[in-house]
Amino acid sequence: MKKYIIFILLLTTSTTVFAQSVFDQFDGIESVSAININKKMFELMSKVKLDTSDKETLQYMSLIKKIDNLKVYRTQNERIAMQMKLTSEKYTKSNGLTELMSTNEGGKSVRIHSMQGSSETQLKELLLFIEDPKTKETVLMSIIGDFDLNEVPSLTDKMKIPGSAELRKVGKN
Repeated sequence: MKKYIIFILLLTTSTTVFAQSVFDQFDGIESVSAININKKMFELMSKVKLDTSDKETLQYMSLIKKIDNLKVYRTQNERIAMQMKLTSEKYTKSNGLTELMSTNEGGKSVRIHSMQGSSETQLKELLLFIEDPKTKETVLMSIIGDFDLNEVPSLTDKMKIPGSAELRKVGKN
């Protein structure tokens, strides 16, 4: 009986350790621009010597030490955009993410969901989904780590990732 319990524990542990993100399905698709940065790259980025007198740079450096993974997918393909939308909705529900904000201005739809960390602004995960019919662009961004929501806009600004303005609005609430 012990052998079966140990086997089941090992099987469960190995599948969670080696499991890929549900969003990895969008990697390698020709009509999808993808940015995928893992913990190791953030560790390397945090060792780069930058101007430490700039407050925003210090905030940026502090944040990248706290992020485990950043994924950004952009597309103008309608079929893939719909797939991204359905995947993000399913992921949000199945992983217990809470809606922080949703807006719809001029047809542009923005939804931000999160998994809260140890405090009100501390997050374990942030999921941003943007649909813009004017540019026909859809953006899906996932950030995993242990970070403060108020620090995220500096990262998205520096990396020129869409959604910075929306994230700033949420951080002020």
